[in-house]
Order: sequence, then C-alpha cells, then structure tokens
Amino acid sequence: MTEEQRHPDIEIYIKDRSLDRISRWLESLCQSLKRDFEQGQVHHFVAVINGCEIPVMIHEKVSGKAWTSIWFNSDQTPWIKDLDCAQQAARELDTEIRCIASGWTSGDDPDEWWRIEQETVEKIHWKT
Repeated sequence: MTEEQRHPDIEIYIKDRSLDRISRWLESLCQSLKRDFEQGQVHHFVAVINGCEIPVMIHEKVSGKAWTSIWFNSDQTPWIKDLDCAQQAARELDTEIRCIASGWTSGDDPDEWWRIEQETVEKIHWKT
C-alpha cells in the first residue's frame, strides 16, 4: 500500500479514556452522532461526517483493558489513513493512541503499530 492510498476503514486504539469522553470527541467531529445499539462493551453508532453516514463501533476494554478501539467502517472518513486519525485523536484527547502501521496488506507484520503520544510518533511491536 502506498503512503497516500486511502485506507478502506479506520481503526485506532485509545488509552485510558472513558466512553463518555470518547463520545464527546466523536460528536465534535460530526454533524450528528446517533447511538445505534449496544452489546455489552461494544457500542454501535452512525456518524454523519462531511455529509456521509459512517458506521462507528466503539469497543471498550480491549487489549489489556486499558484500551478502547474505535472503528470507522467506511472509506469516507476525513482521514486518508489510520495514522492521520490517530494523530488528531492524540492531540484532542491528550492520551496515547495506537494504530496498525500498515493497511493490513498480505506480508505486513501484524504486530507493527504506530504509537502516538503528544508530539511523539514511533513504530512499536504490540501483540494485541
């Protein structure tokens, strides 16, 4: 995958932030955010961002329980790749964010991730 090729979806992992705080951040990005349904610690939303309906899933307490996953199931997000979203989230939520280093292309290392915190962006190995 080339650096500027748009990812088909966006997923980031947010450290130590409540569902309420994450939801407020999402609301700041959207024209509207509607809760669709919940299944335990998995929350489904429909977000309207730049006029596009985007399914969003928030999964609390994943990978060591300190992490919350947010998955934007669309290629119509404001971000070209996961790292773009992660950098914005790290700034606006003031916490560590992680995202996969590649676009899940065959042959990529599934344990290679970006770690973003404040202005630091570094590749790490993270077994999820």
